[in-house]
Parts: sequence; C-alpha cells; structure tokens
Amino acid sequence: MNYFIVAGEVSGDLHGANLVRALLEFDKQAIFKGVGGPHLASAGIELIFGLDRLAFMGFFEVVKNLRTIQKNFKEIKQAITEFKPDAVILIDYPGFNLRLAKWCKQQGYKVIYYISPKFWAWREKRVQKVKKYVDLMLCILPFEKEFYEKHQYASAHYVGHPLLDIIKNNDVAIENKQTIALLPGSRKQEISSLLTVLLDVAQKFPNEHFVLAAMSALADLYPKNLPKNVQLIFDQTYEILQHSKAAIVCSGTATLETALFNVPQVVVYKTSWFNYQIGKRVAKVSYISLPNLIVDKKIIEERIQKDCNVVEIAKELEQLFLINNSNPYQLLFEQIGKDGASKNAAKLIHQLLVLN
Repeated sequence: MNYFIVAGEVSGDLHGANLVRALLEFDKQAIFKGVGGPHLASAGIELIFGLDRLAFMGFFEVVKNLRTIQKNFKEIKQAITEFKPDAVILIDYPGFNLRLAKWCKQQGYKVIYYISPKFWAWREKRVQKVKKYVDLMLCILPFEKEFYEKHQYASAHYVGHPLLDIIKNNDVAIENKQTIALLPGSRKQEISSLLTVLLDVAQKFPNEHFVLAAMSALADLYPKNLPKNVQLIFDQTYEILQHSKAAIVCSGTATLETALFNVPQVVVYKTSWFNYQIGKRVAKVSYISLPNLIVDKKIIEERIQKDCNVVEIAKELEQLFLINNSNPYQLLFEQIGKDGASKNAAKLIHQLLVLN
C-alpha cells in the first residue's frame, strides 16, 4: 500500500519514522512519501520538502508566514494527488494538518491522525473537525480516548506513548550524573526567546557543568562564545539527559522526555506579549508541561513569561539539587504506563485499511 505522511515538527519526525518501521512489519511492500525531517528520511520515506518550511509557531509567526504556508499546502495537495495513497497519515501539527485532513477526506482518501492535537487544553470545538474528517485517531496520552468518547467520537484509540519505546532502547546511565542539561527548544522562536536567559542562569553556577542540547539544523542560532562552564553538543539530547542530574527545559515534548529519563527539571517558556495574551485567553488547562498535565498535578515547577527570568530559574534549579527522591516521577509512570506505541498504531492502521 501507499502511505503519505505529514510531520511538521521534530518530535513528529522521530515518532513518524518509528511508525513507518512498524508499518513495514505488517506491509512489507509499503511505499512512503511525504513531509518530514531526517528521521523519516532515514526510515525510507521520500520527502517532498523538509521541516525547515514548516517550523512556525505562535499566532503572529503564522500570520507573517502565510504565503509560505499556502505554498506548502499547495505542494502537498499536488503530491498527494499524483501519489494516490491508500492512506494519509497526519502527525500532530494541528493548525496545518487539520486543514489538510478536510481536503484529503473531501478527495476520498483515508485519513489517519497519529498523536492527537491537544484539544482538551484549548479550542475544544475543533473536535468536530476530527469527527468529520478523520477515520482513525491514535492517541498517545491515556485520558485522550475518554475525551473523544465524551464528544461521541468512537474512532479514537490509546496506543501508548512512543517515547517509552525510544527511551527503553537507550541504556540509561545511573552513575556519572554530574551535568545539568539546557534544553531551549527545537524552534527558532523558542531558542531566540530562551537561550540568553538559560546561559545567564548557567553563569550563576560557575562550579557546575552545563550541557546545551543543540540542533545542527539551527546551528546559526547558538552563540560561538559560550560561558566557560557550558558545553555545546548537537543532536544528542537523549545522551545528554542520560548523564544529567538536573535540567532546565523549554515547555513541549522535551519535558516528558526529561521526566522519562528520571531527570529533575524546571520548565520554562517565554513568547511574545501578543502570543501570550491570546494563548492565555483560549487555554483551558492549569499547566503547560506534559508531565503536570498528564497527572493533573504540579510535580514540576514551571516558570512562564515574566517569571521566566534568571533569578526565578536559578532559585528553582537550586531546589532541584536538593531532591533526594530517586523517582520524582512515580505518579507519571503509573499514569502513562503502556509501551509498544508504534507497533500498536501500525496494527490499527493496517486493520483499518485491510478491512475497508
């Protein structure tokens, strides 16, 4: 069968690649095409363009780049029309992918959504679009299936969180945890907003060794002259977390990754005043970090906007050094539980296509 995949972010690229490998176990003749990054490319998918053309976040940035977004949408529609896939698999990235789901459904394609958008956090009414345009929703958080059922959508399935499988395959070092990880995000806007603050925090702890988890695709954003106690390492976030005793982490998937590596963390986030004011008005949740959201309890300190400053972050980091609990995320592990996400998702996709 032919599969067209659209992943608009770094985490989606990684999880999409593992889904592709799992699908090949069920469908050895599968052919893949789509949009993504290096992970999907290494899994054998033919990319029509990469993540660099999709990495927009925030209301202002989306409006500013509308012409590029429209161009992307046009090229993807053309590629799908020429490829004639048996299924279109959309991975997270809701602002773009939900619009694409509508078009695909109207053209008669099977639409599968892997990694549900966080409608439970904001813009809940968009669930109606899922009901109209998505044939199969594959959820990675345990409460999402019930959320969809509440909205009378019966095609949502909880498959487990794909990070559990990825981290399970890494040998997590339990000794030599001496460094402090700095994770300033995976998008240009995040890095631009947070990096200077994180480096200033590092200078408050001259006797500690900090490691900045960087992305080679955005190499130009990192300064050449770093503080003496900060080491820059590209594209090895998991290896960095394996050896970290604490971390300062930009809100996003990385907060869950850090938790699953059992590293105490403080979560930070800062955006433009305009984006923050809009987000504050539409958000329906009390937290921004995934671990806190999953357990519905503050197990991680969050420093946002005006509180995302050197003094506040340094104070929280000092508190992390005092944590004696060997498993500060026990409640999270109890909630998230299920592994085998890629294989579970691939099985459901294969069943949908074979039976229909």
